[in-house]
Amino acid sequence: MIPSEVMAQIQRIQIRTRRVVNEILAGQYESVFKGQGMEFKEVREYVPGDDVRLIDWNVTARTGHPQVKVMAEEREMTVMLMVDASGSGRFGSVSRFKNELAAELCAVLAFSAIKNNDKVGLIIFTDSVELYIPPQKGRKHVLRVIREVLYFEPKGRKTDIPAALHYLNNVIRRKAVVFLVSDFMAEDYETALRIANRRHDLIAVNVADPREETLPNVGLVAVRDAETGREALVDTGVAKVRDAYEAAARERAERRKDIFKRTKVDAMHVRTDESYIDELYRFFRMRERRMA
Repeated sequence: MIPSEVMAQIQRIQIRTRRVVNEILAGQYESVFKGQGMEFKEVREYVPGDDVRLIDWNVTARTGHPQVKVMAEEREMTVMLMVDASGSGRFGSVSRFKNELAAELCAVLAFSAIKNNDKVGLIIFTDSVELYIPPQKGRKHVLRVIREVLYFEPKGRKTDIPAALHYLNNVIRRKAVVFLVSDFMAEDYETALRIANRRHDLIAVNVADPREETLPNVGLVAVRDAETGREALVDTGVAKVRDAYEAAARERAERRKDIFKRTKVDAMHVRTDESYIDELYRFFRMRERRMA
């Protein structure tokens, strides 16, 4: 039973995301994420030009006439949401935390999936996999997924992307569409991305906050690393300190961009101070053009 206050929050997200799902992404989701294989449809008599590899020899023997299998694209897909619940996600300097933005974006993707009769599953991870919900269909199931993304209380604070992707590959055997939602403040995940992207259609969703890129000039500030717990006193009034902070942020962003490019992983970039709708629209249009 979902508590009433939790249900109210989920319903607010559903209302906000309904227009995105029904109008902006209408038709695009299905055209961008096609079925993951072919399935048998029927048998018909062979005609010249048919692929001889599709001849059904059992039916041919029974009828006395060559019969071929007719295959159709398997439309049903599995969509996996992989959500980084490490400490750095519980940060936000604008109107919401990064994990709240991640939850709303996951809601859009999940509602788009069930609208197209696809299955949705969830993996929540930190430095270990803390929750796995197997893929299923239906609105009730999606509401549970959204609830967990919003209110799950992780035990760990750090991030281990390779361990999470290894777990994914073990539990999801068939090819799936996988949205890896994280701020990617982690190390040594390039190889894991490459392996997972060979088995699945992997999309990286980078969630960021503007304060991770620049520091305001507000004097002495006590800061604490949400994942390591390390604390420090930073003098933001010193220009060199602010410049070094921004330079480190740019380097981190370039390194992440290069990793996505080398592993051929498509990426979305969303921020707590901007609407994610434009980025979603850009991403879907990019995938449509590629498949045209």
